[in-house]
Order: sequence, then C-alpha cells, then structure tokens
Amino acid sequence: MRTIRMTLEYDGSGYHGWQRQKNVPSIQEVLEERIAVITGERVKVIGSGRTDAGVHALGQVAHFQTACGIPAGNLLKGINSLLPADIVLKALAEAPPGFHARIDARRKTYLYRIYNGATPTALYRHYAWQVYGPLDAAAMRAAAAHLLGRHDFTSFCTVHTDAASFTREIYQLEISAVTGGPGPFLEIEVEADGFLRYMVRTIVGTLVEIGRGKRPAAEMGEILRGRNRDRAGVTAPPQGLFLKEVRY
Repeated sequence: MRTIRMTLEYDGSGYHGWQRQKNVPSIQEVLEERIAVITGERVKVIGSGRTDAGVHALGQVAHFQTACGIPAGNLLKGINSLLPADIVLKALAEAPPGFHARIDARRKTYLYRIYNGATPTALYRHYAWQVYGPLDAAAMRAAAAHLLGRHDFTSFCTVHTDAASFTREIYQLEISAVTGGPGPFLEIEVEADGFLRYMVRTIVGTLVEIGRGKRPAAEMGEILRGRNRDRAGVTAPPQGLFLKEVRY
C-alpha cells in the first residue's frame, strides 16, 4: 500500500469547509470522488487540519493510501484534470510509510487579509474582510506581542470544541500593510504549533477592535490570561483566512 502526499490550493467560497458532511459540498468529498475515478479505489483523504466554511488554502497538505501503481506524476495530472477550477493539486509525491498529514504536522501558518479601503471592493469580497475606517497598525502589533509564546488560548477559541488542550505556542505573529496594487490591505500572518477552532479569526477580530481604538493594546494580555471567550473580540469572517503553509 502506497501513501501519497499532496499539497493543495483551494478557494473555499463554495464549500462548507474541508470535512465531508451530509448534503453539503466539502473539499474532502470532492477530492475523494475524483481520486477514486483515477485509482479505481475508494480512498479516504486526510488533511493536516479542517478548514471551516469559506476559508481558503494556499498550502494545505493531505494524504491518502492506494494500492494502484500509477506513477506520482501521472496521478497529479490525472486528478487535476478532474478537479473543479477552485481546487488544484500543487504537488503530489509518494510519502514514506507511516506518513500522516495531521499527526506529523509540526507548524502551521495562517494568513488573514483585511481590505482597509474607504469604499467596498467587488473583486476581493470573497478573499478579504472589508474593514472601513483607519486601523492603528502600531497598536495592533503591540497587542499581538502579548500572544507570542506558549499560552492557554481558551479566550480565542469557540466554546463548542472537543479540544483536549487549549495550550498552543505562537512562534510569529506579524502585521504588514500592503499598499499599491489592488488596494490597501493589512495582512496578519500567524505561525504556531497548532490552532484551536476559530483561534486565528478571534485573534484577528480582537486586533481589529484594538486597531479601531475600541480597546487598548495592553488589554490583549488581560484577555489571554482571563481564559474566557466572552472577553475577546468578534470572530472575523472566514473569507479573509488562508491556510498558507504546513511544516513537518
């Protein structure tokens, strides 16, 4: 039995997230159906993590097992030929025995994009959170510094979770202004050893409230220590979130 590792890019706008669900489209379902056509087998595709409805990926990693003998290069071309335009395999290769896309992941990086223009954008409405009015990026960076390191992130997680632990380590949290081109964007990039559900989106929502002057930057530390979701800000919408990279 071969283990096949894939790196995927997808537009999550038309899907109810990664995980297969009844009566709604998912990334996992589409992949499994198309791979089955190529291999002639029923396969289970396991991703590095479950992206939510409307969330995108630039570098999702997944694997499946197969007994078929089709070379990796031909598998890549064949599967891509059957996938819809909003899901693309960027790479496919045979992995070492025992490789597991989720269990073996050591670090993940998420990118969140905020469109901070004075007027709405039609082209990026599915790929950024449109936030009007100025944002104080310096205050947001000062607040973000409180989250670096290993902490209990209960305050930044949905209350509906089955997570065994709320402790995660954030290695980097960078906030960058992108000007010119299609418009004024603020990009928030977070690298950690793992993420709780809605963790990045709640961090972003809280940072935006600080950027708008609704909270002082120092309050971020108090929210973190409070371990109470009610103390944090709003959950940012899904369309601005991208799973950028998974490291093993």
